[in-house]
Amino acid sequence: MKYLCFVFLLLTPIVNFGQEEKEVSKKISNEFVQLYNADKYTEIFECFSPEMKKDLPVEKTIDFLKGLKKQAGNIEHREFIRYENKTFASYKTRFERALFSLNISVDKQDKINGLMVKPFKDENLPKPDRNKTKLDLPFHDEWIVVWGGDTEELNYHVENEAQKNAFDFIITDKEGKSYKTAGRTNEDYYAFGKEIIAPCNAEVVQVIDGIADNTPGEFDLYYIPGNTIILKAADNEYLFFAHFKQNSIVVKQGQKINKGDVLGLCGNSGNSSEAHLHFHIQNIEDINQATGVKCFFDSIKVNGFLKNDYSPLKGERIQNN
Repeated sequence: MKYLCFVFLLLTPIVNFGQEEKEVSKKISNEFVQLYNADKYTEIFECFSPEMKKDLPVEKTIDFLKGLKKQAGNIEHREFIRYENKTFASYKTRFERALFSLNISVDKQDKINGLMVKPFKDENLPKPDRNKTKLDLPFHDEWIVVWGGDTEELNYHVENEAQKNAFDFIITDKEGKSYKTAGRTNEDYYAFGKEIIAPCNAEVVQVIDGIADNTPGEFDLYYIPGNTIILKAADNEYLFFAHFKQNSIVVKQGQKINKGDVLGLCGNSGNSSEAHLHFHIQNIEDINQATGVKCFFDSIKVNGFLKNDYSPLKGERIQNN
């Protein structure tokens, strides 16, 4: 799962806390906001240092700012957060349709020599090493861990901050095949249409449904998670489920649910080439700002043997005890 952000001449960050916003940063950042909201992109380019202009010609500057405006809209509010790399002022910035970090670096001639826009992440949020909530597996019967573990070899998700501890699960037969015949239809896959259940008591905080299932082997990159549910557990842990079958989700936002309740059916929606369940835990609801939490299940069978407080690995056959 990949989410769009803009990065533009990023300097190496060295965080300095407890500093007040300098007048020059306030002046230049105010000018940037006024020009940006007025669509005066060429005037912004004229605020750049000679080195910045050389590296980012006016055409690239205009394309970048137009793309930002199309995605996020105008800037509505800014709040100074801290300095990075001494002159790199970082602002929590509310756009019309997004919350970003706007970072501006200014040289000794009061010219912009660094500019970065990326999703805002609150560095003060807790980043737990693992889940506190006791969890069952979110399905019945035996499934296979396609991706799971802490290394890139075991789990391609590790490079994504929110999904670094994610799992992908499928069902296979004794020969290791995930489909019954030729695998040309979703119904041919063992996991397709299987019940996905709540692994603990929780509150439903997000539901997205109605996205069509893909033809096997194809991908829908418009909404990458596909049909999605996010549950909030008691310890402020957010359980993220992706790729449900279209129109199969049976819970609603705000609903309180119990362990074992059916959430919906396994599908093949979003960035998915065959029916499977993507599951991970994150520290906040917004996947664009979240940090992944390593997931341990309370009591499960792994390759036929009982494991307590266990985090499954790629290739293992797992089921609830």
